[in-house]
Amino acid sequence: MILSLPVTGVFTTNAYFYIDDVTVHGFLLDPGAEANTLLAVIRQKGFTIEKILLTHGHFDHMEAATEISDALSVPICMHEKGRDYAENPRWNLSEGCGLYIKLDDVNYLPDGSEIALEANQAFSLAMHHVPGHTTDSVFYYSAKDNVAFVGDSIFKNSFGLTHFPGGDEGTLMQSVTGKILNLPEKTILLSGHTEPTTVGAERKRSWYAPFL
Repeated sequence: MILSLPVTGVFTTNAYFYIDDVTVHGFLLDPGAEANTLLAVIRQKGFTIEKILLTHGHFDHMEAATEISDALSVPICMHEKGRDYAENPRWNLSEGCGLYIKLDDVNYLPDGSEIALEANQAFSLAMHHVPGHTTDSVFYYSAKDNVAFVGDSIFKNSFGLTHFPGGDEGTLMQSVTGKILNLPEKTILLSGHTEPTTVGAERKRSWYAPFL
């Protein structure tokens, strides 16, 4: 089961629940705001969240992470290059909004990590490093469910911004075209700020034409 819930702080961001239908355990991805709303959904649905997964270290994807982590006693996970963002309000962009957000207790994971549920080891997501929007950007991929949670690396009919700390357009294009758009055509791409799209659809977009 995948449940998308837009949450609004300074910006509106898509938070995602990726839940095993058998055990009703799962992961919460990119809790960008509205901790109380997300916790209410967890209680109402009877979800057991085992881990909070971050696609990258911008504050609009992690503002509610610490509150939810503390409430549920679950770890926050992100790529090993995320420390610069988790611990630096300038790099995670919260300083510019007067928020000064820091994450103090994070599990930093290497590229290629397979993140499985304790309740069902067959239910998992693979972390793939796709720098460019940030140095720590990743997508989480399930081949079984044909889905990739891509954060802000790629959107429907566009790709992520690169003018923030650690961003680089050339690197992002290599990540998007070389990794994300090399996934199977039917793979559903779930981004941080737009409606879903697919690999096949994005390969046909005009923005992608120069890379063919």
